[in-house]
Amino acid sequence: MHPLRELIKNKKLFSEITEKHGTPLYIYERQRIHENVTMLSNALSNNFENFHICYAIKSNSNPHLIRTMREAFPAIGGDCSSPGEIYAAELSGISPSECIYTGNYESKSDFIDALTKGCNINLDDITSLSRLNEVGLPERVSFRMNPGFGGGSYSGIITGGRDAKFGIPSEKIIDAYKSAKKLGIKRFGLQCMCGSGNLDEEFFEEVLSAILDNARRIESELKINFEFISMGGGFGIPYQDEQAPLNFSKMFEKLAKIYYSVYSNKSLAPSLWLEPGKSIIADAGFIISRVTGLKNSYKNFVGIDAGMETLMRPALYGAKHRIYKVGDHGDDEITADFTGQICENTDRIATDRSFPPLKENDLIAIMDAGAYGYSMSHNFNTRPRSAEILLDKSSFKEIRKRETIENIFSLCDI
Repeated sequence: MHPLRELIKNKKLFSEITEKHGTPLYIYERQRIHENVTMLSNALSNNFENFHICYAIKSNSNPHLIRTMREAFPAIGGDCSSPGEIYAAELSGISPSECIYTGNYESKSDFIDALTKGCNINLDDITSLSRLNEVGLPERVSFRMNPGFGGGSYSGIITGGRDAKFGIPSEKIIDAYKSAKKLGIKRFGLQCMCGSGNLDEEFFEEVLSAILDNARRIESELKINFEFISMGGGFGIPYQDEQAPLNFSKMFEKLAKIYYSVYSNKSLAPSLWLEPGKSIIADAGFIISRVTGLKNSYKNFVGIDAGMETLMRPALYGAKHRIYKVGDHGDDEITADFTGQICENTDRIATDRSFPPLKENDLIAIMDAGAYGYSMSHNFNTRPRSAEILLDKSSFKEIRKRETIENIFSLCDI
């Protein structure tokens, strides 16, 4: 059962919230964020001598939410891939020195920002090193390795393997470190990120083993010692009832055995870095949307005010999100597509979904929208973006105001 399933039954609460803030509305549950951060940090601290968590800011960059994560684990850093994400980290109270910066096909201006802010720079390609060298070099660099395989819940979020645009092939990775040494860099890390949304614990064992095999090969040949090794993120969550969550305690116990079988001296071993996003924020966030119309055509349609401009994942990947009726949940009696108000036939939040009976103005909750929800929302059809709310038991506060149509055109200088 979804961890927030019972919460969605509180029709009085969500009627109060939506009466004040309207719909569609992104809502995040504070306690669930704390639970997710604590579960991960405890599993790491129980199994690894040294580790660093860099939250993937791309998944959700709202500073209020990142500050909520820091309440549970003050040492959390950031995984940034743009100057805007560095800015979000700073607004949240995270020092750029605690962030890893991983771009791809990076511009010189992006490098200048990451370099001057003091981020830990992780390079996607050997050519990236040449561009970085034109603006300056940090004391330490890491390179992103593509091990030749990847995995993810959808093809669009697999970031390793022969079709991935990311990283340096493992057979070429040693040349990258040779080039860095020639430029006088003496401190190094190694990073690898193979995909997102994985729920197979054995996949992470395979990834870590591949990283460590290459790490030892590089260290041996070039006579260097890695200060950190990042296995990226990619830790999935259950988007469907039949899926089981990752057992972080069990998984990191196994990963630690693999890690310390290679680096047997724990006090001298490289620090293990992780870059989680979805596993921290995804199931803590959901969208409250209002039913705007019901159509009986060649099939049944439930029209809602949250479309692909509010939640892009279903249209982009074919992602499936659980949807609940707010309030008491009756038996499923209808089968319908849930669609927004956008002029695209891909504007489907769900297709052929069994559901309790609905009428106009009913509220529904689209679950597991905390990651890559608001951060991928957009203004197609000139629809303003949603407000965001942080919920703490029965109290709530607005953490981002609803965009207005005037906001959209504020930079046009008409």
